Amino acid sequence: MRVVVVGGKLQGVEAVYLAKKAGWEVTLVDKDTCVPAVELCDHFYSIDVTKVVEWITFLKDIDLIIPALENQVALDSLIRSAKYANVPLMFDEDAYAISSSKIKSNELFASIGVPAPLAWPECGFPLIVKPSEASGSEGVVKLESSQEFHRLFEKGMKDWVIEEYLEGPSYSLEVIGFSGVYKVLQITELYMDQVYDCKRVAGSVSLSNQLREEFEQIGLSLAESLSLNGIMDVETILHRGHLKVLEIDARLPSQTPITVYHATGFNMLEVLGNAFVLNKPWQEFEISEKRGAIVEHIRVGIDCLEVSGEHIMADAGPLYLYPDFFGAHEVLTNYSPGKTEWVATLIITGADLKDAWTQRGLVIKAIQNEWGIRHYIDRCPEFDESHKFIRKLG
Repeated sequence: MRVVVVGGKLQGVEAVYLAKKAGWEVTLVDKDTCVPAVELCDHFYSIDVTKVVEWITFLKDIDLIIPALENQVALDSLIRSAKYANVPLMFDEDAYAISSSKIKSNELFASIGVPAPLAWPECGFPLIVKPSEASGSEGVVKLESSQEFHRLFEKGMKDWVIEEYLEGPSYSLEVIGFSGVYKVLQITELYMDQVYDCKRVAGSVSLSNQLREEFEQIGLSLAESLSLNGIMDVETILHRGHLKVLEIDARLPSQTPITVYHATGFNMLEVLGNAFVLNKPWQEFEISEKRGAIVEHIRVGIDCLEVSGEHIMADAGPLYLYPDFFGAHEVLTNYSPGKTEWVATLIITGADLKDAWTQRGLVIKAIQNEWGIRHYIDRCPEFDESHKFIRKLG
């Protein structure tokens, strides 16, 4: 199958990686010629997809379009051009319109009874304040007091979502949907760095069966309410024994699909892409954990190895895929021989998660030994059990 991935940043890395694992011929399109995914595809073209005449001609030999970006102008153009060229677009416009607005998402949660953080002023301090339209954790602020609250909003409220601050581990779950058929996938655990950016994803979690079932039912309820035709990521926090939904994103996420792939052998992009191309949902199947998997981002510098959030990968330039990198099953990295400063996404597997953690320690030690690195840094948030991105004001 011939697919085109539009957008070569971190979502594009995820899409190209999984599309290649599916055995597809992958063309990447981006205006920027130095995006992270540019060396991972079969073909690359620098094209502005909003210039419809050029883009429509390009689509004549393509079986599927996979958006891997969040630029609304570009997405609108893809929707129009895909219809005109009669090429399937793996994207749910209506679900995305709700998930990309935290205000609309919260209204959905309330309407179907999905547990979520309490909204201000029903809760006290500390508070979380986040712009409604921003992606993920962008622009999120933690407020400790009314003084900080007034400082932030002295120039007006704008379209902010204001809700209670919750502490606890963070979990992610992908849901796929097509023509009224929905499937929840594997739950993963998210680990944050000192600025609450995701630094590590584990492909196994210690949730009880009751909490697993509750999380999966939440995912299915949301997918059914949205009539989801595509993929949706649901992020929760486990606060005092109760799951609370922080946000949803009806688009291909980064980090978690690769983790799920290595833990279960299930390629969510392949299954969903085939549904769009064949115009029919998948046959019923079960997902089971086959291996432990850890996906983690590191930055190597002079005498220092630091585990850090995925933001370090976004501006690293072209990434390359190498197998068996110092004991890691695979690695996505900008490393080249002779380089003393580089970044990498380590993909580490083991017989189970405990074994993967053991292997992860050996990988880190091997890299330190190869470069003579004495200093190892793996910073955590102020509240280690919290896995939600928060930037303290002030």
